[in-house]
Amino acid sequence: MVQIIDYQAVQPIRRVNLNRPITIPRSPLRVSLANIRIRIPSGATRNRVELIATVGVHGVTGTSQILFRIFRDGREIFNTQVGVESDPESEVNYVETFQAIDFNVGQGTHVYQVTAQNLTSGTEAAVVGPISFSGLAIAL
Repeated sequence: MVQIIDYQAVQPIRRVNLNRPITIPRSPLRVSLANIRIRIPSGATRNRVELIATVGVHGVTGTSQILFRIFRDGREIFNTQVGVESDPESEVNYVETFQAIDFNVGQGTHVYQVTAQNLTSGTEAAVVGPISFSGLAIAL
């Protein structure tokens, strides 16, 4: 039988706001977009934490390759990459949603963090919202 053991969600930016962009720094620098804490109780050794992040981005110059990463307690557990164009005749605003699953997490409270960094020199992209990040921990 599956049992929900914790659920956390944050939404630091609720809507698109082109007037307050957050520049995505050039790698190896990165910007932290959201954090959640998930608690795994003792005895829940067979578990998983399902993580879902949504980030709205805007292409400023060139075609940026944005690397999104999810960390648990400072250790990377997931990454994905997306291209973001800045051509005003094409697309410049994107909403990226991605999911990660962390299996058999040890007991205790764990901090999950989602970050973004730009892998392409000579380009610029920004986070313009929305941002949401949620985690559902279940015991199997």
